Amino acid sequence: QVQVVETGGGMVQAGGSLILSCKVSGLIFDTYDMGWFRQAPGKEREAVSYISRTGRTTHYSDSVQGRFTISRDNAKNTLTLQMNTLKPDDTAMYYCAARRRFGGIWTSAAYYSYWGQGTQVTVSS
Repeated sequence: QVQVVETGGGMVQAGGSLILSCKVSGLIFDTYDMGWFRQAPGKEREAVSYISRTGRTTHYSDSVQGRFTISRDNAKNTLTLQMNTLKPDDTAMYYCAARRRFGGIWTSAAYYSYWGQGTQVTVSS
């Protein structure tokens, strides 16, 4: 049984930092690309960042480029999102997701097979 569990969310003031972690079990972690998505109330789910199964390739949305850093530790089956210079617009539920397929745009949620329950990030102004 595949389990995807996000931790690390919380409340922070604008300009602050948070580190989100995602622990994956029940699959061969280094055969999956990983992504972070977020969804704010009343808004559609948005792709935030992506990392390839080897860790060599990363992508970021324009809104977080330069502020967020994605990384993974395949030995520990863990995905991390370092979030710096947080803004109130970053407030959302953050989800970790795994995709096995090759190809296709990284921002498409449809390509991800396994999802966590999410962790809430709230940034106050």
